[in-house]
Parts: sequence; C-alpha cells; structure tokens
Amino acid sequence: MKERLILFACLFGLGMGCTNFLLTPGATKDGSSMLFYSADGHMYGSIPYYPEAFHHRGDKRQLYNLQSGEYIGEIDEKLHTYKVVANMNQFQLTVAETTYNGIESLHTQSGALIDWRNLIYLTLQRAKNAREAVHVIADLLDTYGYSSTGETFSLADPEEVWIMDLIGKGEGEKGAVWVARKVPDGYVSAHANQARITIFPLNDPDTLYAPDVISFARSKGLYPVDKPDEEFSFSDIFNPIEFLGARFCEARVWSWFRKITEPGTMDEYLNYAKGYDLSKRMPLWIKPSSKIDVQDLFAQIRDHYEGTFFDMSWDIGGEAFNRPYRYSPIYWDYEGKKYCNERPISVFFTYFTFISHMRNWLPNPIGGLLWYGVDDGDSSCHFPLFAAAANRVPIRWSDEIGSRHEFNINNAYWVFNLVANWGYSRYNLIHPEVQQKIHQIESAFLASVPDHEMKALELYKKNEKAAKEYLTNLSENWGNDLVEEWIEFFKYLFLKYMDGNVKRSNPPHQNPDVEWPGYPSKFRQLIVTETADKFLVKQVTNL
Repeated sequence: MKERLILFACLFGLGMGCTNFLLTPGATKDGSSMLFYSADGHMYGSIPYYPEAFHHRGDKRQLYNLQSGEYIGEIDEKLHTYKVVANMNQFQLTVAETTYNGIESLHTQSGALIDWRNLIYLTLQRAKNAREAVHVIADLLDTYGYSSTGETFSLADPEEVWIMDLIGKGEGEKGAVWVARKVPDGYVSAHANQARITIFPLNDPDTLYAPDVISFARSKGLYPVDKPDEEFSFSDIFNPIEFLGARFCEARVWSWFRKITEPGTMDEYLNYAKGYDLSKRMPLWIKPSSKIDVQDLFAQIRDHYEGTFFDMSWDIGGEAFNRPYRYSPIYWDYEGKKYCNERPISVFFTYFTFISHMRNWLPNPIGGLLWYGVDDGDSSCHFPLFAAAANRVPIRWSDEIGSRHEFNINNAYWVFNLVANWGYSRYNLIHPEVQQKIHQIESAFLASVPDHEMKALELYKKNEKAAKEYLTNLSENWGNDLVEEWIEFFKYLFLKYMDGNVKRSNPPHQNPDVEWPGYPSKFRQLIVTETADKFLVKQVTNL
C-alpha cells in the first residue's frame, strides 16, 4: 500500500492527473463531436504550435522530453506533417489523454524513444482522423518503443470518437499493448487516470486491439492460460482498480455522469466511486438524458462535487470561506493513519483546459474550434481559438512571453493565476464574481462566433488562404484582448476586496462605502469552541 501511495503521489504531484470527457455527434445538440481535456499539474500553460511541413526522404525528427527539455533521440520524419495548434490538427482531429500507473514492471523500456507527450503531437502530425490515429499510435510504439507508464487516449474527429487504453511492454520487448473502442453514437465516455476498458468484443469493426494483447498478458503471468480470451479485461489485468483509482479517478467520471443523467441514475455506483465497493464498476459509456452543447459543458467542467459525499467546501478544511479545494499534498497523516483529499474535476493546479468542438458540416478550417483556457478550469475564461485554421497563436498565450519560472503580467497563464488565487483567499465572496465575469464573456463569445463563421465561410468559397487568415486574426485578437481584460479585472477585484473588507464605490463621495463581512457564524463557533473565553469581551465599567 505504501508503494502505491507513493506512485499516486508522484503521478499527481508531477502534474499527470487529468480528465477527459468524450461526446459523440449523437450526444450533442448541434451534431458535433466534442472533447473536454483538463491537464492537471504544476506546469506552465501555453498553446503549442507546429506548422504544416513537407520533408525529404531520410529527414529525422529529434525528440525532446517536453517537460524537462532533455534530448531523447531521433526518429524518421514523415514526408508530410500536418499543422497542429494545441491538441487539434488541420483536419479537426483532436487527441487528449490521462495517465495511469498500471503494472509497475511495465513502466520502463530500455531504448524506447516515444513518451506520451511526444506521442500526442506525433500522432496529430501524421493522422487525419480518429480511427487512423489508433493505427499511427500503434505503429509508432511498435517501431520506436514506449517509455511512459499507462495511458488512456481520447481520439476524436467530426465523425467518430474513440477511447484507447495502452501500456508499455516493459523490458525485453518493444512497444505497447492496447485496446481502442469507438464510442457508440449518441453516447458519451470519460476517463481520469484509471484504465476504463474492461472486457471487449474480439470481432467488432469498432474495436481495435494489439494482436498480442492477451497472449502478452499470459506470457507475463497476468492472465491464466486456461481462461477464455472472451473474458479478458484490459483494465483488470494491466491497471487493476483499487481504492486510490476509484476515489481519485473514477469519482471524477461518476460526478460528470451524475450531472448528465436522470437524478439517482448514478447512485448505485456511489460506493464504487468512494472506493468502498470495487466490484460494481461503472459502464464505459452512457447515454445522457438530454443532448449537450458547449454552454452546458462549460458548467459541467466547473465541478467540485458540490452537494455530494465528496464535497470539501463545508468542513473545517474549507476554512472560513468554503473553499472547495485542499492544498497539496494529496495525502496526509494523523495519529498513524493516512487520509486523503478529494480530487474534483476542477482543481487549482491545472495548467490548461479546453473544449474541442469538431463540426462536419463546415470546412475543416472553420469547423475545428478549441475553447481554450489556462490555470484552474473553474476560474478560467475560455476563448474561441480556430485551431484548424490558425497560422499562429495569440502571443499572450504563447511561450514568447513569460515562462513557468518568470512571472509576466502580460501572459495569460500568470494573469489567470492572479485572479484565481485572489479568489481562493475568500472563496464564497470573490469567486462568485469571477464566475459571473466568466459567464458574461463566454456567453458573448458563443453569441458572436456563428456570425464570424458565416463570414469566414463566404470568404472560404473565394479564397481559402484569406479565410484562414481572417480566423487567425480573430483568435489572436480575442485571446490577447481577453488577457488585457483579465488584468483590469484583477485590479478591480484587488481594490474591492483587499484588507479583508468589501469596498463599493459611492459617487460623488471621495471614499467608497466599506463593509466588514467578517467570519461566518459556523467559523466563529469553531473559534469559540477552541479558545473558550479567550476573546470574550468582559463587562467593564468606566469606559
């Protein structure tokens, strides 16, 4: 158990804890595919950009660890690589992931060149759709080896949405074993750092898997020789569910599923999400009770388990102002026992989030839209980024201004961190105002985007290059202007809430009205319980 705690602490402490929601066209109001990705971690949030390129036979691609910058090695370059902006390419293909540990003996592979981060961008540069992406991933890992722990990938295009579980083969063999399943149209799926594919059909055109996935497990003594192939469960063999996987990972999936189904539907899986009863696993996908759009998803991703068993805002850990977060580490000890903090969908240690909106009725440059945000998804305002069209990214969202080690007020990551962290200080006072601002701006974006898309479509019919530049300029202006607005918003919030009070302007008076809300009654009770009469005002005379 101690070793598993260390592994999970490293996983989330290094920023590998993530969440994905996968929505098929039949599950959305407009018939689009959608994919939500929250990248948890104490890392720097910016928008990567890889231009479309043509290469010569024999050209090599040098690979670097995208976290440490360390050189890994080189692989053969593809003759034609596609443009990639963030996690979407020019064909609207979007790739996201969540990491899991799985069987420890499979974590290392000497000589392997591909890690999960590079795998995302290599796949986006080489595949045009989700089904093709499955094969590209498999071919890359078979050829160059896999150097990471287990991964679940989300692969989505305007027509299809796939979920793929994989894990490396460890020492002695190159590559990985994997299973990929197409999410049935009209359904949604989700994952959050726990392998989710269990038993899968062996003869189904919408299920793909490594030819040796079962025989490899048998060769490692992980699956009995006498058990039938039809009973083989990928997750149970390569990433067996434990308390930690249920409580930290599957509970996130449970929380989203409960929001999009009829009340009470997910109650039967509550003890599973708690980690108390691991025998009743949740389904890989469900059909939502009503269809979902981007505005719905904005609300659903800003989740802290409110009103559920997992809600952390109302005990003493939420402090005086009902903050729904707990600061790291995720584990803590008391009198020889280990305790944990919950891990909601929205966490303060997030470096970026996005909703990918992929639409098959529009040309790729217009149909591929990312709603992109940095830092805590609950405190971040997402702006529309036409990723499939963009020739460049907004400079304030790029690596050109600021870094993880250099604060810069003109950089999106740092400005959104300023507002979010100020909001944490008195959450139930400041954060509602942050939410109101976010809703106002995101709603305005949602209302204006269709008109711009129609203009771009008319332009596209005459001049594709001009249409792409039009959408690039829009995204640049929206992104950069949003940072400027957020700087001004921070100034406003700081002035209003500094020094523990609340100030409201009172024209034409020179000074504002000032309120002192103090601490709520419940917190005052805790103070008195702990300190007794220490702060009691005694009756005195001659005052």
